[in-house]
Amino acid sequence: MDKENRNTKDALLEVKDLTKSFGETQVLKGISFSLKKGEVLAIIGSSGSGKTTLLRCLNFLETADGGQILVGSNPVFDAGDPSLLNPKNIRKNRLTFGLVFQNFQLFPQYSVLQNLTLAAVLSAKQNDPEYKTDKKKVLDAIDARALSLLERIGLAAKKDNFPCQLSGGQQQRVAIARALMLTPTILCFDEPTSALDPELTKEVLRVIRDLKENGHTMVVVTHEMDFAKDVADQVIFMANGVIEESGSPADLFSAPKSPLLKSFLSQ
Repeated sequence: MDKENRNTKDALLEVKDLTKSFGETQVLKGISFSLKKGEVLAIIGSSGSGKTTLLRCLNFLETADGGQILVGSNPVFDAGDPSLLNPKNIRKNRLTFGLVFQNFQLFPQYSVLQNLTLAAVLSAKQNDPEYKTDKKKVLDAIDARALSLLERIGLAAKKDNFPCQLSGGQQQRVAIARALMLTPTILCFDEPTSALDPELTKEVLRVIRDLKENGHTMVVVTHEMDFAKDVADQVIFMANGVIEESGSPADLFSAPKSPLLKSFLSQ
């Protein structure tokens, strides 16, 4: 198993010895890695290796049992500091990470535009003093940002449609735009194309490539090996709750060292 040996100087994201168990089952067994601003990390591995649990811990949908998560050298999770887990801090730190789910999870009762603006409006009500003094200005700015993002992903014409009126690829692109609405520091994807056919997969991967070209920092759990080769700056192969091997796409895909990785790639 490869140890974390990347220089963590100037790292935007550092994960140190993260552990997580469910009952008697230890799912994460000491995960450590770092990621610099603008980099894309691809996480690959078989089902049950801990990939999704790792993402959920990063996004505070699960609470890790041990270890640390630092963003810009500031701890957002530290198992030794319970104060970081009070509800206010969790709400604040959750905004650091945007998460795009594999099954879209759009709100079916809201239009495309409303799906994008809902969380931003709620955040403005709670955190923006200007909302009380000039509500219209704030709401207009939120709508403008949502429309700009829809234009960017090629779906501005669908702003008044409901999710059921969109293809799977269109729904996933809306989910990506929704995640971008709150300007997360790090954007996370959990198998973003697993529910899509090959043609729709291409359109979603084009959007993710565009995000990389525009400097977004991303963590992508994926089964698309060609995408990981082409887009990722580094790749982690997880197996049985550990990082079995990590490195550049060229190293992992052309010269894998771990027998488990060799077997995985041969499939």
